[in-house]
Amino acid sequence: MRSLALRGRSSRAATSAPRGLEAPHRRLERGPRALEKTVVTAYRSASWLLARVPPGPAATLIGLGAQLSYFAWPAKRRWSNANFGHVLGLPPDHPRVRRLALAAYREYGRYIMEVMRLPRYTREDAVRLVPPEDLDGIEELRARSKGGLIFSLGHVGSADAAAAGVGSRWRVNVVADDSAYPELFDDFTKLREQWGNHVIPWRNLREIYTVLRRRELLALLVDWGYREDGIPVRLFDAWTTLPAGPATLAAKTGSLIVPVLIRRDEEARFRITWRDAIEVPSASPADLVRATQRIADELAEAIAAAPEQWYSFKPMWPDSAEESAALERRAAAMLAEPADPDGASAGRRAKRRPLARPAETAAADTIEAP
Repeated sequence: MRSLALRGRSSRAATSAPRGLEAPHRRLERGPRALEKTVVTAYRSASWLLARVPPGPAATLIGLGAQLSYFAWPAKRRWSNANFGHVLGLPPDHPRVRRLALAAYREYGRYIMEVMRLPRYTREDAVRLVPPEDLDGIEELRARSKGGLIFSLGHVGSADAAAAGVGSRWRVNVVADDSAYPELFDDFTKLREQWGNHVIPWRNLREIYTVLRRRELLALLVDWGYREDGIPVRLFDAWTTLPAGPATLAAKTGSLIVPVLIRRDEEARFRITWRDAIEVPSASPADLVRATQRIADELAEAIAAAPEQWYSFKPMWPDSAEESAALERRAAAMLAEPADPDGASAGRRAKRRPLARPAETAAADTIEAP
């Protein structure tokens, strides 16, 4: 199961060559039932086996398999090298970039092993995943927020393990994709409920708004990959986009955005660092850009602290300098655009859709309150 960041589908016509994998990737249509059953059975069997073998050798074996996929999948290798080139500020074909990419694939094998073992963890096991002192300060942030808290985080360390640890003290709502393998989605939902995490299908905007207005906690992953219809930001050394969801939700519910940094330590625990909360005064384009840029800055810090633990192997930046320049221009225009009394530009207000069609509205980049 993959947690999502309230992403939208691109509304543009396909004017350039296909990238091969739209990011963030998810199935628009379910595959054959036989394939689905095979995948589900294989995952459950592997999870059962990995819960009964020593974690060290299992992580090594899966890590080697992941590294083999790096060599066997040229497109994935190109995307990974491009991503880590941005992180290091080096050309994608630089030896240091390739070494970092291979280290990340090795660590990804360890992450897969940990996720597959999680179904066998007890609640006490989950509590031990996160040092308790790392969770101090949440109540103070909740007291400051008019709405809930929106945790923005990337695929660094293990969001699954961290959510299990945080769920030992507070109910955490996690937005997730229920469209690919419904049976696995049900398995993960039951497991996370056991840890104190509540899973919300990504189309259910009404419940997302409801939990924030009840001043609860909501976790959103933001590094699902470059989308032209996201909010333009500068990440590391170049322009890209991040989802509009976190900033828009915060503006419309009075919630605070809390960037989260997660990394695995030497004792196989997950250290969590809470950054300064981000307030979004309105849903105006300028405020959304400012807030999302701060999210991007914190994401860059999280990745830079442990780049080998970053598991986003989809294209995170546009391919061309022309696309980057267009994003920079769009960011400048959004920052300069005056807000109307509702906190949105006149152009954006004209494009709003009613919530009469929830699934269609959930696919739109502009999120409307029910």
